Amino acid sequence: MISRLTGILAAKRAPQILIDCNGVGYEADVSMTTFYRLPEVGERISIWTHLLVKDDSHSLVGFNDEQERKLFRQLIRINGVGPKMALTILSGIDDRQFALCILNNDIAMLTRLPGVGKKTAERLIIEMRDKIEVLAGDSPMSETAASGHSIVGEAVEALQALGYRSVDAERMINRVQQQGETHTSASELIKKALQTSVKA
Repeated sequence: MISRLTGILAAKRAPQILIDCNGVGYEADVSMTTFYRLPEVGERISIWTHLLVKDDSHSLVGFNDEQERKLFRQLIRINGVGPKMALTILSGIDDRQFALCILNNDIAMLTRLPGVGKKTAERLIIEMRDKIEVLAGDSPMSETAASGHSIVGEAVEALQALGYRSVDAERMINRVQQQGETHTSASELIKKALQTSVKA
């Protein structure tokens, strides 16, 4: 099993990254929490990984730290929560917010995340309640390169990749832009859009 990768960040375009490990390139999907903390392309990084094995493919999911990987692995054990939904949850809400949702039975906030219905939210609260001790920590953000794409366009594409419909992704970005703040990277715009969505 591939549990950790160390190498050069060859490319990043949310929610996927490419790591060059001594000439071998590994692609991995990451949550936006991990994406925000990536260094610039060309710099050395080390990420924790989880290998997803399907009948027709093998794919990697990457994490900034082991704690996020533990939470991901706990989430995908819950009936109705697959890898894509688990990454969406980790992208739309940080560890502390998630823990508070579980402790406070906050179904409303959980159901604001794309793909999380009321039954799934209830199941998360029931099954994650005894695992709260692993849910802690901050999710600082780092800048991302637009690399030939507009900041707005990249942000919309990233939100779509996380499960939001095109019209909803565009609406989220527009809502952030209407606040009049200046965003110098797509990652800033994506994070703000996700935060605004959770608070709405």
